[in-house]
Amino acid sequence: MTTTDQRKRQVILAAHFPGVNNTTVWSDPDSGSQIDFDSFVHLARTAERGKLDFFFLAEGLRLREQRGRIHDLDVVGRPHTLSVLAALAAVTEHLGLAGTINATFNEPYELARQLASLDHLSGGRAAWNVVTSSDAFTGENFRRGGYLDHALRYERAGEFIQTARELWDSWAPGTVVADRATGTYVTDPRAGEFEHHGPQFDIAGRSTVPRSPQGHPVILQAGDSVEGRELAASTADAIFSRHSAFDPARAFYTDVKDRLATYGRDRDELKILPAVTYALGETEEEAQANAAAVRRQQVSPQTAILLLEQLWNRDLSAYDADGPLPEVDPDVSADSIIRGRAPMYKEPLKTAKEWRELADAHGYSIRDLVIHVTGRQSFIGTPAQVAEQIDTYVQAEAADGFILVPHITPAGLDPFVDSVVPLLQERGVFRTDYEGATLRENLGLPPARPASSTARARRAVSA
Repeated sequence: MTTTDQRKRQVILAAHFPGVNNTTVWSDPDSGSQIDFDSFVHLARTAERGKLDFFFLAEGLRLREQRGRIHDLDVVGRPHTLSVLAALAAVTEHLGLAGTINATFNEPYELARQLASLDHLSGGRAAWNVVTSSDAFTGENFRRGGYLDHALRYERAGEFIQTARELWDSWAPGTVVADRATGTYVTDPRAGEFEHHGPQFDIAGRSTVPRSPQGHPVILQAGDSVEGRELAASTADAIFSRHSAFDPARAFYTDVKDRLATYGRDRDELKILPAVTYALGETEEEAQANAAAVRRQQVSPQTAILLLEQLWNRDLSAYDADGPLPEVDPDVSADSIIRGRAPMYKEPLKTAKEWRELADAHGYSIRDLVIHVTGRQSFIGTPAQVAEQIDTYVQAEAADGFILVPHITPAGLDPFVDSVVPLLQERGVFRTDYEGATLRENLGLPPARPASSTARARRAVSA
């Protein structure tokens, strides 16, 4: 990374394509398509113009339903993640391409092949955000079904990543020589052979894709439970964190970084990247007004009721979003009213009591309360103030950088790139140009370590 002050920690920035949550204001007149390729191209090229590290794409394997209906908490009709990223590889040159792919309902052989292919096609810019699911509703789309409990899905994810790495390592660097003079195409006639026997996967054969530019695509992980943190500390290159308020972010950062030593890893081998929104203005007052206006768009009256239902687990469609909270308690005995998403609240009765007290203390309507309790960390202020806030987080080790979540598709990232990025560059904490050839290099990550039990290693031992 370019820096004018080597003492300062460098900021990592990524761009999230909006969607799959109520951050996206699809109804805003400035919003474009969530499906047309032009939308993906616009955001990716803006991110690359700003020298951001990577483009991040979420994925849902099944549309969420609430009370049996698709609703505007999801942006529907998203094309397949790897298809979009492969197409973006052709219209960008340096930007990393990160996709969310589920480790519960895929198979290592096929996914490792697809990710290695993306790494080849992009010249070493592929990243995989590993997510899991034990949701039976989502599982209905798959032969496997939704039978995995929480602990087992992380066991499967850990073995999935290990197996993928074994597949990627089954081709040693430099195996393909394609020497026309000698007629030698590969130096190892057993290239690509693999053999994995474990509780989750029992497979053997040959990987069809030679070693990719990064060796291993960059691995991101988003889990927050103890199991998720351990999985990240043992295997991930970066965490897509939900802890973005300063104190919780710093506590999470310290906790996860401290776990790395157990796995023989240095603290810089795992980057922690909270997701954040932002609101800008020429003055702080204007930025605050813009932020408030965006939140009113994000939480429409309909959305306020839908989000409240997720805690109450009841049909609240008869309630007025501008009125008081329901007098009835959440229904903790019924099946979840929402399908396709993990339960949001572990103690509904306790949380509802806290929300009532909060509403009473501040005179909140349902919509006011939902706006207050569902907001995520947002950097609000003038471009200079936002640049300072970002720099403060990174220098104080509350984050290594951020995944930016604009609320407008696809042009919501433009003002950030045009006004905040130059100020970060002036502060000497953000690159002025790409220096690495691969995403791994641009993130400051070490070269991919070969998997500890690769097919090649086993062959060497048995030879």
